[in-house]
Formats: sequence, C-alpha cells, structure tokens
Amino acid sequence: MAPAAIENKTRLSKHLDVNKDLLAEKLAFDKNFDIVRREMIIGGRKTLMLFVDAFANAELMTEILYNLHQLDHEDLSVDAFQKLFLKHINYVEVQPSEYLEDLIEKMLSGPLALIVDGLDQAILLDVRTYPARNPEEPDLERVVRGSRDGFTETLVFNTALIRRRIRDPKLRMEYTQAGNRSKTDIVICYIEDIANEDLVDSIREKIGAINIDGLPMAEKAVEELITPGNYWNPLPRVRYTERPDVAAIHLLEGHVLVMVDTSPSVMITPATYFHHMQHAEEYRQNPAAGVFMRFIRYMGVAASVFLLPLWLLAVLQPGILPPALKFIGPEEIGKIPIFIQFLIAEAAVDMVRMATIHTPTALATAVGLIAALLIGDLAVTVGLFNAEVIMYTAAAVVGNYLTPSYELGFANRLIRLFLLVMVGFFRLPGLLLGMVLVLALMVFTRSFGVPYMWPLIPFNARALYNIIVRRPVPVSNVRPSILKPRDSDRQAVPVPARKPEERNKKQDKR
Repeated sequence: MAPAAIENKTRLSKHLDVNKDLLAEKLAFDKNFDIVRREMIIGGRKTLMLFVDAFANAELMTEILYNLHQLDHEDLSVDAFQKLFLKHINYVEVQPSEYLEDLIEKMLSGPLALIVDGLDQAILLDVRTYPARNPEEPDLERVVRGSRDGFTETLVFNTALIRRRIRDPKLRMEYTQAGNRSKTDIVICYIEDIANEDLVDSIREKIGAINIDGLPMAEKAVEELITPGNYWNPLPRVRYTERPDVAAIHLLEGHVLVMVDTSPSVMITPATYFHHMQHAEEYRQNPAAGVFMRFIRYMGVAASVFLLPLWLLAVLQPGILPPALKFIGPEEIGKIPIFIQFLIAEAAVDMVRMATIHTPTALATAVGLIAALLIGDLAVTVGLFNAEVIMYTAAAVVGNYLTPSYELGFANRLIRLFLLVMVGFFRLPGLLLGMVLVLALMVFTRSFGVPYMWPLIPFNARALYNIIVRRPVPVSNVRPSILKPRDSDRQAVPVPARKPEERNKKQDKR
C-alpha cells in the first residue's frame, strides 16, 4: 500500500470506546437497522462484534463464539491478539485489520468484525453468506447436449465453476474493486503462461483507472468504462457468456475474462465479429453436424441483415431484376407506402419483443398470439400492409434470433434498419453506400487492439477456415495467432499412423 494512502487512514485505537465512537460516526448506527452490534465479554475483555444482518452465517457465528466464551482472563493476559488470531478462533478465513476505513469497507461487504478492548487491530471473519440461486442453464445459450450449469450472481460460485474445469496452477484469479461508493468486486481471470501479458496489463490498468461512484449495472458499466473506442459504435467489442464451458475454452485460447460480482454474465476479451457467431451447440455435436449448423447460422444471420433491404430495392427499382427473378415483389403494395410498411414492421417487432420481456411468463404467449394473429393478420386483411412484408420481416427476425450473441443480434438489427433507410431514400446507390459505410465501421473497429474483422481483414486463410468450418478437436492444435499467446500450441501435432508393412520395413532398415 502506498505511503500516501496509509497517511489518509485512521488507525484503530486500543480503547474500545474510542473505536465505537468512530464507527458510530461513520456508520450512523441509529439510521441503519441492518448493521448489527453485539457487545460481550471475551476472556475478561470488552468486545464488540459488528456485522451486516443477512450477510453473516448464524450457525458459523454461534460455533465460533461458543469457543471464544470458554476463554478466561489468563488466556488473553499476554499477547492477546496473536493468541486470538492464531489459536482461539477456530475458523479458516480470518484476517487482521488495523485501519478504520479498511475495517468498514470489509465489514460492509459481508465479513464479521471483532474488536477487542486493549487491541489496536480488529479481526475480520469471513462468515458471510449471500442470497444466491443455484447454477442453472442460461436461457440465451441452451444446448441439446452438454452441461446444464451456468454462472450466477455470486462471484465465488463463478470462479469455482471455472476452477472445476481448468485445474491448472497457472490459472489466475486477480481480485480488485471499482466504484468509490459501491466497492464492486471484480475478478480478472486468465492463464498466466498462455494469455498475452500486454493484454492482461491493459485490462488491469483500465479497471484500476475507473473513478466512478458506483457500478450497479455491473458488467455493462465496466465494459463501457474499459472498452476503448467510440461509445456510440453499436458493434459489441466484448463477448458475454453465462456458460462456464464457453468461458473455459476461451481461457485456453488465450482470452482474458472479466467477472463482476452480482452479474451472471462473464466478459470475454478481446472479441471479434466471428467470436460472436460461435455457439456451444456446434461443439457438442460431431464435426459434420457442427459444420452444417454453422453454415445454417451464417446464412440466417446474413438473411437477417440483407434480406429486407434487397427485397425493398427489388420492389422500388424492379428494373434491376433479371427476367428469371421478375416474380419478386408484391402485386398490390397496400394503402401505406412499402418503405413505411417496413419501418412500421421493424418498430412493431421490437415493441412485441419488449412487451414480451416485460410481461409475466404466463401471459407472454398471449402477447405473441395477439401480435401475430390479431394485429398482423388484420393489418393484411384490411389492406394496410402487404402480406409479403410481414413474411419477409418474420424471416429476418428468425435469422436475427439465430445470432448466438444477443448484443451482435441487436447491432445487426440496427444495421438492417440503416440499410433499409438508405434503400428507401437512395435506391441502389444508397444500398451500396450503406454497405461500404458498414464495412468501413467493421474494419476500423478494434477490440482491445484486435481487428474486429479478423481473420477476414487482415486476411488469415488458416484462421478463416477454422471460423467457417468447425474443426475436429484432434486437429485443433494451435491457438488464435491474433491474440499473441505466450504458448501458441494447444496440443502436440499427432504423428501419422503407418501401415504394419511400413513399420516392418523401417525396423529392417535399422
């Protein structure tokens, strides 16, 4: 700890009454019903026990206090602190605290503070237990085969789920805090002899530079504070996952994870566009099925972005269609201009999506039926909308939901809307200009120094093949080179098997 930081802190006094007055001034006991004080006599000394109600485990506290109440005056007459700390407190997670500010900060995060008269140090016992749910499969990353556990809102549970999968002594879980008032717990997770040291240092430095009062939005607030680049760029520059197996495989590739307490979403850094296109289900099936699923996913995502702008262009400028495609386009447009129909349909889809999120689960199906059957069908029946507009919008929405990353799906939705507007106003030149602008945005976007369109731009044939084709595990030998890992090999290159007669010839030569 820096000397300047220590000078600004208040040392605890050996007099319990002085410490009580300092704590009362800082914590306002009369205005905080959930901060519990318990005064007692331990070994003939006045003692104050301080903790936050609902954070402390009552059974553990009772067991520890039972042992302490057996102490006599003689037990603490000489070298009382060392005897308490090393001998009489029969608990594992214990640490000393000699400064008032440190004591308050730790106590408010859950541990129990034990302050004994005559001692100028307090003892912190981590007997906390947070309200927590059991690990469950995340709704956004479901798989047919595979594990059913997922990250929770409790940080120590999440680190345990990763430790269970990577039992490597080089796995690092660096603990830090951010938020001047919230003191939010953050963990930087990486494998020391794999992850690029400069990347780890950069993330550590950016988190250390956070100077804000609190982080109630947890991982999203941290992302916006540490991610370089334009804040208004819709492309997600980190990937989120709630699956421990997905987090573990990215660690083995050389990525760095950022975990924030109170959030089940773990941040994967850095992340390119194609990282957001991968799904765990592709690796839970055999390679052939995985390749097929990946192709279908890519086709659906491409359709979600380009289907509506291309169809609108064909309707507004039918002369560009070859004779074989003249059937594209509606016979009757409807009472509302086709361009306006698409804008209304896009807004309606998002309204239904938000309404479904905010609607109780029992009523969510009813909301979908009302939107599809009543609003959509009636709009076509009375002639306000064209049936093909509804059909193509629905196809684009399905393709959007094929995107594994929710954040990338939303970015693709904004890109689709932008291209629709460009086509609606400028026809074919608008579409071409819009696509060039979107490509330029992707090319110039970086995620912690990594080009967003890698391995397409800059081009890397081998890595691009691995992106397009789900490679079998036995031939996945190297880590992504763009991450600059300290250890580039995942496994030794297997020696090709030889036929028995070839082995015998080789032995004869010897």
